[in-house]
Amino acid sequence: MPTLKTPVRKTARQGRGMAMAMAQALAGRWTARLAGVALLTAAALAAPAAVAAPSLSLVATPNPASAGSTVELDVRVADIADLYAYQFSLAFDPSVLRASSYGTGGFLSSAGAASSDGGAVDNAAGTISFAYGSLLGAVPGANGDGSLARFRFDIIGSGSATTTLNFGDVVFLDAGLNDIAVRYGPQTIAVSSVPEPSAYLMFGMGLAGIAALRRRKATAGASA
Repeated sequence: MPTLKTPVRKTARQGRGMAMAMAQALAGRWTARLAGVALLTAAALAAPAAVAAPSLSLVATPNPASAGSTVELDVRVADIADLYAYQFSLAFDPSVLRASSYGTGGFLSSAGAASSDGGAVDNAAGTISFAYGSLLGAVPGANGDGSLARFRFDIIGSGSATTTLNFGDVVFLDAGLNDIAVRYGPQTIAVSSVPEPSAYLMFGMGLAGIAALRRRKATAGASA
């Protein structure tokens, strides 16, 4: 009986090996697919309710604010996870508002040592540019809701019943320095043209002083 030549055996062995390798590969693919389906099914069954996207907003105190008074704007973030750093700018109506001071919020520093700055203020243009805050060192970010920054404004005009501020240059980063998508939009403050009670008090004191001065003049004229 003729024997198979070595090249044929080699070819057959190679072919068998290829077939076995192909079968194993196919089996591996099906196993991976089945495992993937199982994972997706388990994830779908265990999936929690949809998580709200983080949001950036302003809270004004008092609101409404009155002409001639001051208003504090609290820049707040809500529903955020692993916040490591942030940046934003604010645009406002310079005929109604004048920025006077800045203070940091406590949210970011609740996760560790942090650095922050109130940005560059231009009251003529009505802008606060590139306010920022960042944690320091390799630490996890802050989670939840809280205050990022506080700005105080003088109400120098009433204009209309409301005034609008707009966020810009918004960047939020997690501890891996990856972008965090944040929702934000125009922020409105109610502004009244009625002066604060303190303004009325000072006005009343001024009238009282004028009346007293007139009485003194009248008394002096009568005794002359």
